[in-house]
Amino acid sequence: MTVKTKIRKIAIFVEETCTEMGRNIDPPTRRAAAVAVIENPYAGKYVDDLSELMAIGEELGELLTQRAVAALGIPGTSAESYGKAAAVGENGEIEHAAAILHPKLGTPVRRVLGKGAALIPSSKKRGGLGVVLDIPLGHKDAAYVRSHFDGMEVRLNDAPRANEIMVAIAVTDSRCFPASLRSFSSGPNETKSRPDRHRRHVSDHGQPALDL
Repeated sequence: MTVKTKIRKIAIFVEETCTEMGRNIDPPTRRAAAVAVIENPYAGKYVDDLSELMAIGEELGELLTQRAVAALGIPGTSAESYGKAAAVGENGEIEHAAAILHPKLGTPVRRVLGKGAALIPSSKKRGGLGVVLDIPLGHKDAAYVRSHFDGMEVRLNDAPRANEIMVAIAVTDSRCFPASLRSFSSGPNETKSRPDRHRRHVSDHGQPALDL
């Protein structure tokens, strides 16, 4: 399927933390998020086959990861954490966000970053103009590294409109708790949750397409 995602706008957010509780952070911790506001091809109607949104996720996975890494001015392989999120306008379904985020978005993200053994943390919601998009963050290669458990909030005052979806990818160049402050010991692994189930979220060969 050839898809050309209909993007209304792209916004880039960069946060750089230089001090925490009166202590200097050197070098500063940095995180960046790239957000695309796109047309929802299925707004206002129910369809069984969400393949177009899956293909859109694949396109945005590469584009937004490239933009976020470029905003930090680092090679993709130097990124330490990642996360993804989407917010659907009122005429869409939560499952529209799931179709973008889960089946195919992950592969191009990992390709840009050079690796990514861990599941990409994600969140999805429905909301109106100015809704806050909460992007969870975790270490790209080790899901249980607690020093990289984090999150980033972004919002656009004019998105998502009723027939739109906001999609975001965030990356960091360091841990969220700098080594100069505290360290967190490893704890027992938590039980992994089952992947979301989606209608027609399958590969070209008819097998479940879980690219989380």
